[in-house]
Amino acid sequence: MTATVRLNDELSEKLETLSEVLHKRKSDIIREAISLYAESVEKSKRSRIQRAVAKVKEADAKLYRDFEESIDDGL
Repeated sequence: MTATVRLNDELSEKLETLSEVLHKRKSDIIREAISLYAESVEKSKRSRIQRAVAKVKEADAKLYRDFEESIDDGL
């Protein structure tokens, strides 16, 4: 697949500098940047899911404790 990307002057200069310093083609740098960004998004999504699961577990544990306490009260 071929994609065309429009860059402002600042990003264009950064890409040019990276290309020269790393001795990599600009297209390789762009592909690597997209890959790293995708990994970052996945990690963030995974982290949000893990936090949500932890909250649900806490809520379930509290509900269970409350239920056990009500049984102990003789209800």
